[in-house]
Amino acid sequence: MSRQISDLSEATVAERQAWMATLAKASLADLETAWSGLASPPGFTRLRPAETGLVMVRGRISGSGQPFNLGEMTMTRAAVRIEHGPTGFGHVAGRSTRHAELAALFDALLQDPARHDALIETIIQPLAARAEAEQTRKASEVAATRVDFFTLVRGEN
Repeated sequence: MSRQISDLSEATVAERQAWMATLAKASLADLETAWSGLASPPGFTRLRPAETGLVMVRGRISGSGQPFNLGEMTMTRAAVRIEHGPTGFGHVAGRSTRHAELAALFDALLQDPARHDALIETIIQPLAARAEAEQTRKASEVAATRVDFFTLVRGEN
C-alpha cells in the first residue's frame, strides 16, 4: 500500500481519504444496492479476509491539549485486489465484515481511472449528500433542545 500511496499526489490522497470515509460511514444497504447496480462487477481476490478487532480511540483535552486514551471501539477491516487492477482497503466501525469488504471493493474500483469519474458521480457524491443531509437533520433536532443559561449579577450596593 505504501508504494501506491507514495505514487499519488497530495490532492489524490486527500480525495481517497474522503471517499474512504464516505464508504465507511455509508449504510451496508446503500453499498449493497450500489454493488448490485454495477453493470459488470469485477472478480476479486481477498488479500486479507475481513477481520474484526479493537482499536484505541484517542482524544485531546479541549481539542488541542494533551492526548488521552478515550477507550476502545470495535472495527472491521478488509483488503481486496480486483482482477487486473489495484488493491482496495476497507475499515469500518463495528462488526460488519460485508461492509468492510464492500468498502474495500469500491476503494479499489475508485482507483481505476476508467471507472473513477462515473463511480464518484453515481455512488460517492449521493452517499456524501445523504450523510450531510442526515447530519444537518440531527443538528437541527439538537438545536431545538438547546438551553441558554445566563447569570444575573447582583450589585454590591
